[in-house]
Amino acid sequence: MAVSWRPDATTDFGRRVERRLRDEHLVWLTTVRADGLPQPSPVWFLWDGETVLIYSQPGKPKLANIERNPKVSLHFDGDGRGGNIVVIAGEARVAPDLPPAHQVPAFAEKYHAAGFFKRVGMDPAGFARRYSVPVQVRPTGLRGH
Repeated sequence: MAVSWRPDATTDFGRRVERRLRDEHLVWLTTVRADGLPQPSPVWFLWDGETVLIYSQPGKPKLANIERNPKVSLHFDGDGRGGNIVVIAGEARVAPDLPPAHQVPAFAEKYHAAGFFKRVGMDPAGFARRYSVPVQVRPTGLRGH
């Protein structure tokens, strides 16, 4: 994997990126199909200060895409007026060595506190059973404004 990257917290943009990585609940993960077509997917995520942790259902196309080509991007929705754009380039890996979602307290707390598990009719353990494939993204670059 490439060298890790972190937002520059000495800039307004870097602080905004850090805030969005910490506070947002949904990010778009874009992988690339074998035919070169980008495939964006909205995903729940956890930023640990160095990597982004995502959980996927088994057999999803994004997993095969990552195995074939680990280069991905993550982006947040803007403000609807062309501002607050954040796009993170990264390298992803399917990470069976990482714990299931319900055994990652920060992930479980983030989505429980915001009512996300309740909205999808699951508790953290049920989510972990259904979304059982950990994916880890190591950011390598950033653009936006």
